[in-house]
Amino acid sequence: MVSTLFPSAFCFFFFFFFVCSPLFLFFCNASAALLESLPTLSFEEGYAQLFGGGNLILLRDGKRVRISLDERTGAGFTSQDLYLHGFFSASIKLPADYAAGVVVAFYMSNGDVFPKTHDELDFEFLGNIRGREWRVQTNVYGNGSTAVGREERYELWFDPTEDFHRYSILWNHGRITFYIDDIPIRETVRSEAMAGCFPSKPMSLYSTIWDGSGWATSGGRYKVNYRYAPYVAEFQDFVIHGCAVNPMDHSSACERPDAAIYGSSTMSPEQRAQMDGFRRRHMTYYYCYDRDRYPTPPAECKIDQIETRQSYGPDGVRYGGHRRRRGGARHNRSSVAQVDAAL
Repeated sequence: MVSTLFPSAFCFFFFFFFVCSPLFLFFCNASAALLESLPTLSFEEGYAQLFGGGNLILLRDGKRVRISLDERTGAGFTSQDLYLHGFFSASIKLPADYAAGVVVAFYMSNGDVFPKTHDELDFEFLGNIRGREWRVQTNVYGNGSTAVGREERYELWFDPTEDFHRYSILWNHGRITFYIDDIPIRETVRSEAMAGCFPSKPMSLYSTIWDGSGWATSGGRYKVNYRYAPYVAEFQDFVIHGCAVNPMDHSSACERPDAAIYGSSTMSPEQRAQMDGFRRRHMTYYYCYDRDRYPTPPAECKIDQIETRQSYGPDGVRYGGHRRRRGGARHNRSSVAQVDAAL
C-alpha cells in the first residue's frame, strides 16, 4: 500500500510545490513576455485579399492595411495558410462617428473546408449610433456547434476609433484565450463537458468589414447609413505564429522549436486577476447566464448563482448595460448573428 501511494503523493506534492513556487511564476511570465514580443509581418508575408477590390489598400509598405465599406461592397483578407494552434494578433483602429450596422471582424474559421462541421473563434466589433460606444463580442464554435452560441459581449475602457489597439487569440490543444492590449479577457478550457465543441481542426485567419444592418446595432433597429461612407478600419502589427498545415491532407509536423511558446502557455496569477477584473467591470452579456435562451445552461458553464441573480437579467444581459431589442435578421457569415437577432 505504501509503495502504491508514494508516487501519487509525491507527484501531488511536486505539483503543489511547483505551482506555488516562484519558478512557476517565472515560466508563466516568461511565456507571456515571449508572446508579446513575437515579430510582426507585412501583409504580403502572411495574407491575401479575400474580397472588396479597391476597398482594400496597403499602406506603409504593406505594414498597414485599410479596408472599407461603401454602398458597393465591404472588404476582407485572409491568411495564406491554415493553422492548427498558435498565437494570432493584429492592432486595429475602428471607424469613427456614426457606425451603426457596421461589423468589423478579426476571426479564425474553417467553414470553407468543413462547411458542416466548422470551427470558429471570433472577435466581432459592432458599430453604434453617434454618441454610443462600439461593442466587442467573442465567440467559440467547434465541430459545427452553431446551435449553441457561446457569445460574450463587452464594453471597452477606451475609444477604439482614436488609436490602434491590439486584439489577440491564443489557441492550443487545451485552451483558447482572447486578449485586448495583452490583457486576457476570456479563457475557454478544453473539457469533457464541451466534448467535440472545442475547436480542433485547422483554421485560417480572417479580417473583414461588412454590412450587418439586420442585427448588429440594437437588433437591427439602427442600420448602416451610407451618407457617412466609406467606413474605414485599419489593421497593422500582424502576428501569425502558428503551426501551418498542408492544405491537401491537413498534416503538420509542427517542428518549430518555438511552438512551445503557445503550446504550453498558461496564465500567471497576475494575468488571471486582470482577466477577472476585466470581466467584472466590462462584460455586458454572458451566454451562460442567458436563462431565456438556455433554461439548462450549456454543460461547460459554471454558474455563480449569486452573481446571476444580482448582476444579470434572465436574458444574460448585465443590469445597467445597453439592453438589446428583440428581432432582426441573420447574416450568413457567422452564427454570431443568430443570438443578436434573438435578443
